[in-house]
Amino acid sequence: MQRFHKSFKACKLYITESYIVHAIGITLLFMNREESQTPQQTHESLMPKEKNSQTTEQPESSVESVAETAALSPTFSVPTLDAEVPNSTVESSTAEAIAQIEEETATLSSEIKLEDHRRKEAEAAQRIAELQHQEQALKAEISNLQASYKTLQEQMGATQISMGRLMQEALEQLEQRKGALQISIEQLERRQERIRNEMRTTFAGASQDLAIRVQGFKDYLTGSLQDLAAAAEQLPLVPPVKELEKPFVKEAKAPEDRLETPQFGQQQFQDTTKQIRRLIDQYRNKPDYYGPPWQLRRTFEPVHAERVSNWFFNQGGRGALRTMGSRLQNILIASAVISILNKLHGDRIRTLVLANSPERLGEWRRGLQECLGISRPDFGPDRGVVIFETPEAMAQKADRLVKANQLPLILIDDSEEQISLALLQFPLWLAFAPDPKMMRNSDDDF
Repeated sequence: MQRFHKSFKACKLYITESYIVHAIGITLLFMNREESQTPQQTHESLMPKEKNSQTTEQPESSVESVAETAALSPTFSVPTLDAEVPNSTVESSTAEAIAQIEEETATLSSEIKLEDHRRKEAEAAQRIAELQHQEQALKAEISNLQASYKTLQEQMGATQISMGRLMQEALEQLEQRKGALQISIEQLERRQERIRNEMRTTFAGASQDLAIRVQGFKDYLTGSLQDLAAAAEQLPLVPPVKELEKPFVKEAKAPEDRLETPQFGQQQFQDTTKQIRRLIDQYRNKPDYYGPPWQLRRTFEPVHAERVSNWFFNQGGRGALRTMGSRLQNILIASAVISILNKLHGDRIRTLVLANSPERLGEWRRGLQECLGISRPDFGPDRGVVIFETPEAMAQKADRLVKANQLPLILIDDSEEQISLALLQFPLWLAFAPDPKMMRNSDDDF
């Protein structure tokens, strides 16, 4: 389109310049003729012409270019006047040409302006169409953004509602737990106060119970001594000479049938010592939380291993260890001892637990079940673990186990302030000594 406008303008300019050249040619011929008729002119008459020539120098350059173009064109020719042309005819033709040129120039300028106006209108219309397209795209984008904003608002509202519900439920659960904990604390405080009152009020009764137990043990010792004296009286003090060899043979066989006391610290038991150390290292470094029953299933710290090693190798399986400050920690040490002895002696080992209250015995039962992987059927008079509240009953049970060629392991809770002498005669016993500070505090309470 722009190329068409340019060619159209060039054509119009070419036609205009052709007419101008034609008129100038006629004018030049006329002027040459006058110069031929009046050759003598003064310098003053030539001055205006020079000025006119100077003023017309600029259009002549364009006229010359057009003339050159016209010379190249076969359809354009400058008229030559060989004959004389009248002045009136030349002037009228010149005026007509000039008027025609001005009319054509005005027509061409108006057409050019109209064409420029149309071109500008077309560009404006195109620009308006582009702006309208952009406006539609922006409106569509705005509508999409508004829809997204509404969706986000709805999602945010739903999220806020859900968070509010969760917070409300969490607060309700926390309040319920808080109430339950407060109730438990109040119950424990009342129980503590009741126990303290009972300890203050029933100290005399506890002393009487202790005296009864001492008297019972005294009676037990008296009966045992009487039985021993009766058995000694029945022994033949002066046997025949021929029968001296038979008692000697029986005395030699008796130690084989008799239950020997394990000696863990002597040199002849190096294999047993190595096995015990290996089991302690295994419990400490590679704990098996899903092992078979009667095997330790809990984490075994170095402090626990030190206590167990001290009981085996320094105390020879017979002695007291200071309490760990917690009954569960004491149960963990006792469980390690039970597990090691079970590896060494198998089903011969029988565990006897002594505690002076049902609550403590319940803690021992639960702790041994968790640490050794055993169940309630393993607790009973004829099972692996037997629990007692009195040392007399425990001593009688241990005596029967020794006679049945079993190996009793006696465990004494740290609540026992004194150890019965009847329990010290057995080969394996472990007592947890209470902390002196705790004992002093309990004495201050009284």
